[in-house]
Amino acid sequence: MFNNDVISSRDKRMINFVFAASAIVIMVATIGNKMPTGLIGALGVMAVVGYILNTLGNKTPIINQYFGGGAIVVIFGSSYIFHSGLIPTEAVNTVTTFVKGGGFLAFFIASLVTGSILGMETEVLKKAALKYIPVIFGGVACAFLMAGFVGAMLGEGFFDSIMLIALPIMGGGMGAGAVPLVEIMKGSTDLSTEALMSKMVPALAIGNAVAIVMAGLLDKLGNLFPSLTGNGKLMHGQQETAAPEEQESSLSVQALGVGALLAITMYLVGSLLSSVISMHPYALMILSVAFIKVSGVMPRELERAAHAWSTFVVNNLTPALLVGIGVVYTNLDQIAMALTWTNLMMVVATVFGAILGSALIGRLIGFYPIEAAITGGLCMANMGGTGDVAVLASCKRMSLMPFAQISSRLGGAFMLILATFILEIFL
Repeated sequence: MFNNDVISSRDKRMINFVFAASAIVIMVATIGNKMPTGLIGALGVMAVVGYILNTLGNKTPIINQYFGGGAIVVIFGSSYIFHSGLIPTEAVNTVTTFVKGGGFLAFFIASLVTGSILGMETEVLKKAALKYIPVIFGGVACAFLMAGFVGAMLGEGFFDSIMLIALPIMGGGMGAGAVPLVEIMKGSTDLSTEALMSKMVPALAIGNAVAIVMAGLLDKLGNLFPSLTGNGKLMHGQQETAAPEEQESSLSVQALGVGALLAITMYLVGSLLSSVISMHPYALMILSVAFIKVSGVMPRELERAAHAWSTFVVNNLTPALLVGIGVVYTNLDQIAMALTWTNLMMVVATVFGAILGSALIGRLIGFYPIEAAITGGLCMANMGGTGDVAVLASCKRMSLMPFAQISSRLGGAFMLILATFILEIFL
């Protein structure tokens, strides 16, 4: 948030004092059930809890080295804190409303997608878009094979393991994945809706948790073997588009405001197009921003403004959003109840297969294996948009959000088509 190179020790102490005082006021108001509803109350407590848990996670040995550091502590820690009775129910409801009904997650993703795509080199975007789909296919194929093999070894059946474990995990989350998959499958099998959901939902929850942990481990692997990673760049030879002096000038207040407006506008473009085109608004937003970037109609100053805004959002709002993900979308009880040895082995096999397949195909076509595994593998295996944020935060590669969203949205839609195709052939 602050440039430590230009802040004196006295100023640092004052900043820490102001934050501590603010945190005390906000937490007293929250625990005393005096927190106002809406943005001001929700964002306040999310920012404080997120910053504290993120700092603890980044300073905790082993967790900060192998398990994603602050990101994983924020998600699971906030889920426990807010659902253990420590925080009043009214505060939990306020955070839930803000994250879901208030559109905080959509705002965050729109900011990252718009800024990341407009901040890419045009030629890199063209090449990456053409090569990216095979990376997803490679991850899916390997995930299915490994899940089926492990399931067969454990007595769960090759076909059932793929359909009830691997397919929902790779299917784009709950709303765009498990729910429509159940509707597709219940008419073709002898299983009820309740039976299908009881098998798929825990697999999704565990798969999302495993994907977050795996992302942290992949980041560690990249540190050990630098040739495997582009440190946030997907393709070999990809360079930053803005010079250092341009990046500094783009961080003016006016530029940040313009960048925020562009992000909101592009999200609305995707929403408007979704009313006439049967695709998810995020997918249409990605296509729209990519078209604008490739066509060259956007002035360079505006592209830098969008990139500066996405950088501001990542640096300042990520811990707060991870709190929202922990509170709203992470059910620790559900994960614990489904954490049987058999389920865990099949889920880990699915996620590891997604990593392996996407990394191998990615390397063959000129992508960095770790970035290919994160976007084409883990972002297919997590729970949609919330999972994308958590995974990319865990491996510290938020710039990959556009490709993560392609996996979650277009890849998830592909899973539904694939499920229909498999059922028609085999059942």
